[in-house]
Amino acid sequence: MASPCYFLSLPLLSAFLLSVSASSSSECVYTLYVQTGSIIKAGTDSNITLTLGDSKGQSVWIQNLKDWGLMGRKHDYFERANLDIFTGRGPCIGAPICRLNVTSDGSGPHPGWFCDFIEVTSTGPHKGCSQSIFYVDQWLATDAPPYQLSAVLDGCKDKAQFGNGPLAVRRHIGSAAE
Repeated sequence: MASPCYFLSLPLLSAFLLSVSASSSSECVYTLYVQTGSIIKAGTDSNITLTLGDSKGQSVWIQNLKDWGLMGRKHDYFERANLDIFTGRGPCIGAPICRLNVTSDGSGPHPGWFCDFIEVTSTGPHKGCSQSIFYVDQWLATDAPPYQLSAVLDGCKDKAQFGNGPLAVRRHIGSAAE
């Protein structure tokens, strides 16, 4: 005789398949791994917004990244040395994702945030899986250099050199003359 879990899982599986088939065929699933720095006061209580972009200028805007959180409602996101995981659906854009704009609204009792990196994986109907990693490696704060609440990393012109592996985008570090 089949277990009760088997009978309970059939309606859940059916509901999931119906929701997937009813969703727009132009929607992709985006999964993000966000690493907060391990330095003192690296964590934040601010709202974090992301824009992901491709080389054709198409983009996906995530208004409040916490809304995509997978760690549970009571989880404290963006805390010192945490690796937080997020996922959500949005319009499909080209692969690989080569542009990132990450912005803090500077709110809350601990507004400064040190972001180490953001790894993005995307896939959708009839699309392969694409992976990009953005090494932000900076403060998003008004009281620490570079004194900005946003960081923009653009590797779209460099994407050809990475071939089939994940696209890695690093923050441009200027020379002393700049």
